[in-house]
Amino acid sequence: MRIRTAGVIAVFTLALAASGCGGGSDEPATDESPKAAGGKLVIWADDKRTAALKPFAETFGRENGVTVEVQAVSKDLQTNFVTASQQGSGPDVVVGAHDWIGNMVQNGAIDPVQLTADQKSAFNQTAIKAVTFNGQLYGVPYAMENLALIRNTALAPEAPKTVEELVATGKRLKAEKKASEILCLQSGQNGDAYHIYPLYTSAGGYLFGTTANGDYDPKDLGVGKPESIEAFKKIGALGEKGEGALKRSITPENSIATFTGKKCAFLVSGPWAVADVKKAGISYDITPVPGFAGGKEAQPFVGVQAFYVASKGKNKALAQEFVANHVTKPDLAVALYQAEPRPPALTAALDQVKGSDPDLAKFTEAGRNGQVLPAIPAMAAIWDPFGKAEAAVIGGADPARTITSAGQTIAGQIK
Repeated sequence: MRIRTAGVIAVFTLALAASGCGGGSDEPATDESPKAAGGKLVIWADDKRTAALKPFAETFGRENGVTVEVQAVSKDLQTNFVTASQQGSGPDVVVGAHDWIGNMVQNGAIDPVQLTADQKSAFNQTAIKAVTFNGQLYGVPYAMENLALIRNTALAPEAPKTVEELVATGKRLKAEKKASEILCLQSGQNGDAYHIYPLYTSAGGYLFGTTANGDYDPKDLGVGKPESIEAFKKIGALGEKGEGALKRSITPENSIATFTGKKCAFLVSGPWAVADVKKAGISYDITPVPGFAGGKEAQPFVGVQAFYVASKGKNKALAQEFVANHVTKPDLAVALYQAEPRPPALTAALDQVKGSDPDLAKFTEAGRNGQVLPAIPAMAAIWDPFGKAEAAVIGGADPARTITSAGQTIAGQIK
């Protein structure tokens, strides 16, 4: 789930194991074998990933005579990794979101990864683009994610074509006492730039422009520009002083539960929500987040989860081997999908699982027109000011003054 929190890490070690080859071009990497590298490979991942990796670790350990440890970092993995890397106490491999790349590269925490042209072609090309930074491949992707509209089909049989149609249906359901909320789109008191982004883009807003080669350009900041002001006027009209569809009382903690409790017919969320929806026994469908009538197509962020090689790891040759040649295997990708169902980035793995999980194709379709979540370091300056501006406007604050101020704050942080 896209929630940025800080906290104490809980680390517990599992026996794991690896295999493979890898650096930064289309040429094969070093001939040094895992045995020759010797020692121990340490991987940091979250709780779900460590459990999925365990059997692959055990197999590799037996075959190669090496020890692989997977340490589960429960919270704030990126910050803890960068800090540990600078102190020389970090892992050899870290697993996390692609939008960490800019910060990790800026801090000298990860190395480029070598994949051959054939290996790259085996992945969804949007996923490869997401882990490419400054023209170099910095990670091997294993899963993709984006937001969609999850709909309770018992309450709303038809998918709304526009935001306005969704609001009209939600208001009718409230009037009929069949729901207590129009829409479950998380905001909370601090807002949520990730979840509001499809509506922001449909209304014409943007975060960063792009350079001639398609990379995000931090010098072209869209927040505070006229397009963003117009977008926030539309967002404000959906807020607490307007239609009441967007509310600060819908938070990261309760948005999914409000939907599964049948208190709203529409939920904007990602693949991580589906397990709870199924558990609640709700009949549901998944469609793209609708845009505003007469506006642009809503564009969710497309995020990628990936494996990275630590620059200051103690066993870099083995780490490159694991990331380039083991993570690129379908069986590992399928195991990671089973740990948490998100569309696999590896095409062969997606082909294996999509037949038994029709939701995957629906999420993929919902993200077809999505924008790769910016991995540039400047993106770190966006989250807090943009989110707080969103929450303020939802609460009734003046859109032009609020988003202009947020743009000035962000621009100051980028400089």
